[in-house]
Amino acid sequence: MVREQPVWAPDRSTIEQSNIEAFRVWLQKRHNLALQDYRSLHRWSVDEPTQFWDSVKDYFGVLSTGRTGPVLLGDRMPEVRWFPATELNYADQVLRYEGTGAAAIVGEGEPGGPASHTVSWSEVRRQISAVAAYLRRLGVGKGDRVAGYLPNIPEAVIAFLATASLGAVWSSCGQDYSAPAAADRIGQLEPVVLVTADGYPYGGKLVDKRESVTSLRAALPTVRATIVVERLGLDLGDLPDATAWAEASAGRHALTPVAVPFGHPLWVLFSSGTTGRPKGIVHSHGGVLLEHLKQMAFHLDLKRGDSYFWYTSPSWMMWNFQVAGLLVGATIVTYDGSPAFPGPDALWSLAARHGVKVLGTSPAYLQACEKARVKPAENRDLGRLRILGATGSVLPPGTYSWVSQELGDRVALASMTGGTDVVSAFAGFVPTEPITAGELSVPCLGVALEAWDANGHPVTDEVGELVITRPLPSMPLHFWNDPDGSRYRDAYFATWPGIWRHGDWITVTGHGSVIVHGRSDSTLNRNGVRMGSADIYHVVEKLPEIRESLVLGIEYPNGGYWMPLFVVLADGAELDDELRRRIRMAIRDGASPKHVPDDVIAVAGIPHTRTGKKLELPLKRLMQGAALSSVVDAQLVDDAALLDVFSSIAAHEQVIRGDSKDKGRHSGL
Repeated sequence: MVREQPVWAPDRSTIEQSNIEAFRVWLQKRHNLALQDYRSLHRWSVDEPTQFWDSVKDYFGVLSTGRTGPVLLGDRMPEVRWFPATELNYADQVLRYEGTGAAAIVGEGEPGGPASHTVSWSEVRRQISAVAAYLRRLGVGKGDRVAGYLPNIPEAVIAFLATASLGAVWSSCGQDYSAPAAADRIGQLEPVVLVTADGYPYGGKLVDKRESVTSLRAALPTVRATIVVERLGLDLGDLPDATAWAEASAGRHALTPVAVPFGHPLWVLFSSGTTGRPKGIVHSHGGVLLEHLKQMAFHLDLKRGDSYFWYTSPSWMMWNFQVAGLLVGATIVTYDGSPAFPGPDALWSLAARHGVKVLGTSPAYLQACEKARVKPAENRDLGRLRILGATGSVLPPGTYSWVSQELGDRVALASMTGGTDVVSAFAGFVPTEPITAGELSVPCLGVALEAWDANGHPVTDEVGELVITRPLPSMPLHFWNDPDGSRYRDAYFATWPGIWRHGDWITVTGHGSVIVHGRSDSTLNRNGVRMGSADIYHVVEKLPEIRESLVLGIEYPNGGYWMPLFVVLADGAELDDELRRRIRMAIRDGASPKHVPDDVIAVAGIPHTRTGKKLELPLKRLMQGAALSSVVDAQLVDDAALLDVFSSIAAHEQVIRGDSKDKGRHSGL
C-alpha cells in the first residue's frame, strides 16, 4: 500500500520534548537497549512484555509494596496474572500531586447553568479524604461496591477516587440514562452506597432527575445510604438515608489509601447492552494504572499542569480515560452540558477558555462542525491546543483535511481505536510519528496487534480481524457474575483460543499504521467479498446533501442478500433519482463497485447507542425478521422513536422479500 503524504508530521522540537522520547532515552541507558525510534520501541514492548511493563512501573515511580516477584504468571490468555506479589492503590498516584499549586479539576457547565468552578489539588485531597471517611463510617470496605448516577462533574471524580482509596469498587452511569436502564447496570453489582445528583443542564434547559433518583434508589435494595450532589439546588424530599454532598465531603480527615493486590477490582464498566443485558467488565487497580499512565504520558503527551478535556459521560469509558489525566498531574476539565449549546462551536470555546492542550471528541462532532461551517480558531485563542482526539466511531479521511485546514499543522488529529473491554486504545497516535488521513498512526506500546485472515494468519495491506496476540494488564479480570469465566472466554477467545479477537475489521499497512473499517460482527459480505461499513460512510457523508448514513448487509435464510443504504438528508435536500445516482457513483469511485448498495432509502435519523455508535448489528437482526424487543432495549438508544421507522421498513421488506429485482422500492420514511 502506497503511503499518502502526511497531513501532520512532528518537527524536531516536538519529538525532542515529547514524553515518549524521554522514556526511550531512559530505556536505552537503563537497559542498554538500541531503540532508535518508535517502531523499534514498540517492537521491543511486545517482544519483551514483562520487561516493558516493569519499566513503565519503574519509570513513573508507582507507589507499591512487594516488588520482588514475577511480573507475569502464565502466558496464555485469559489465564494470566500480572505482578502477583505487588500491592498498590490507584488513588495513591493521584494524591502524590497534592502539593502542586495548579488546578486539578475544572468543573464546567453551560451558559446560564451552574457556575464553573475550580478544584485545587489540595482541595481534591481534602474532599477525597472526607468522602472516604464518610464511606468508612457507613462500613464500606474492600470489595464493596459504590455506584454513581451522576453527570460529568468534579464530584463524580472525587467520589470514584474516595471509593478506590478504600479498596471498594466503583461503577457509574450518566444521568441521561433512565432509572430502569441505570438499574440494569449498577443493580447487578448490589451496591451499598449510591452517589447521585438532583439533575443537570442540557441544551439550555435544566433536567430535573429527582423522580429518576427516587425510582433508582427503590430499585437498589442493597443501598444503605445515598449521597446527593445538589447540582441544581432542588429538594429531593423524602429520599431515604440521603446525605448532601456538602455534608459528606466536609471537614479534614487523615487518608492513607488501602494497599490492595495489583489484580484487585478497581471499577466495573458496562457494555452498551443494546442486544442483551449489559455485561459488567471488571478491571484492576494495577492494570488500569499502568495502562493509563502509558496512554496519558506517551500517547497523549500530557505533562504536569497541562489542561485535558474529553467530551464524555460517566457511562462511557472515555470518562475513565479522562480521569486518568490526574495520574500525570494534568488538569482535567469536566463538562455536563450539550456539545452544541449555545452553538455547534461550544467545545471549541470551552477549550479556548481553559487553554486545553488535549481536546477529545467524536468523529460525529467534528463532521457536524465541518457541515455547519464552524471556524474553530476564529476569534478564539486555541494556541495551547496540540492534540485533537477522536474516538467512538471511524474517522473519515476528509475530516483530517478539514482539521488541518482549520487548525494548521501545529494540531495533530489523533484518531484511536480500543474499547470498554480494555478501557484504553489498541492503536492511535504518538507525537513522534506522522499522521496520514484515514489512518491510525501506530499500534500503542505494549499492544501486540495484528490483522488475521479467516485461517488465523496475519496479513498486511489486507482487511482482517483485529486480534491481540499477547496479554495486556488492562484486559478484564473477569465479567461480573461469570464465576467460571465462560462468558468472558466466549466474548474474546472463542474463535482462536488464547488470542483476543476484538470484533473489528482492520488493515495493518506495510508502513505500520492501522486502518479501521468497522465492526466485523456487522460485516458487509457480498458474493464472498467482506467489506467494512466505514468505507461507505467515508464517501457518502462527504456529500453536502447527506447528514449521516447507515449501511446494512442482510443475509436471508433462502440465500438472498440485501444491502440497503439509509441516509439522513440535509435541510432542503431531496432524495430524487439524481441524488441516488450521485450517491452510487460516489461509492463506486470512492470505494468500489462492490460497495454500491442495492437501495438508497431516506430516513428521519439514524439511531445510536448513548455513546454515539450506530446500531448496525441490532438493525441488521431486525431486518432479518427478529422482534424489535429482542434486538435492542429502547431505553439505551439516543432517539427511540427512530426504531419504529426501521421496524416499518423491516415489515415492508418482509412482505416483498421474494422480489429481489424490485430495487428502489422504498420511497423514504
